[in-house]
Amino acid sequence: MSKNETAVPDTPSATYYDSAQARMDELHAIRDRMPHFVIPTSVKETSRLNNAASVPPEFVELTAVALTNERSLVRGDAATPAGMRDLRSYASAYAPFADELEAFAKFVRHSVNYARNQAGIEALTIYALAKRLAKRPATAHLLPHVADMRRALGRTRAVTAEKRRMRAEAKAAKAAKTTEEPS
Repeated sequence: MSKNETAVPDTPSATYYDSAQARMDELHAIRDRMPHFVIPTSVKETSRLNNAASVPPEFVELTAVALTNERSLVRGDAATPAGMRDLRSYASAYAPFADELEAFAKFVRHSVNYARNQAGIEALTIYALAKRLAKRPATAHLLPHVADMRRALGRTRAVTAEKRRMRAEAKAAKAAKTTEEPS
């Protein structure tokens, strides 16, 4: 087990929901404290921003210098040179934070998948054991559980109309044969 992995506690699963909700609340608190935090209003908004967002920092600095030195470039509602530099500084500072959050999200997804894997392994082991034990007369009472597990697992074959017809015919033939035999 790595130093970040811990044993599964013997606590009710409701505490996991509480813990997950607490982490989401912490993320929301971080979001509320982040300057310039903007939530996209459409799916395409981020890709729409990429063209102008990809200009080199040197270009932004050169335009800030030009804006400072040329009054004819000043617009009433435009950003100031200091504002442009501030936004560029924000982007440089928070890009690694976004990378770290994406890596963290991948690790959380991996942890979720690992937990599902471990639960699945345990369930499949119990299923295999139950199938084997259900074949014994002493533990035949497990048969309904095995059938329920098989159904939940989706490992049952769909019975086609043709197979149902063939089974019905075979059952009828067997019943007719037993009634025809003298006692």
